[in-house]
Amino acid sequence: MDPEGIAQSGLLIRHLVMPDGLAGTREIMRFLANEVSRETYVNVMGQYRPCGEAHEFPELRRSITVEEYRDAVTMAQEEGIRRLDERKLSRLFQWL
Repeated sequence: MDPEGIAQSGLLIRHLVMPDGLAGTREIMRFLANEVSRETYVNVMGQYRPCGEAHEFPELRRSITVEEYRDAVTMAQEEGIRRLDERKLSRLFQWL
């Protein structure tokens, strides 16, 4: 990181949480912790919004809930991810 907090090198993985666990969060976090590194930076994203043809699939017709986001963060922590970039719920879910 430089003095302004900007990464100069390394790996940041962004994981988009999907409704009803469709993104396989636990399995992905387990893989990252065991096969990549528990020190890998992981950004848990709660920004999923159904767009385009997503409305054709019942499981994709809604945004995620606060609980689904919290569960995803908890799963990452339980699987041993140490450098977890999570957003404040108030900022993610400000439209509620």
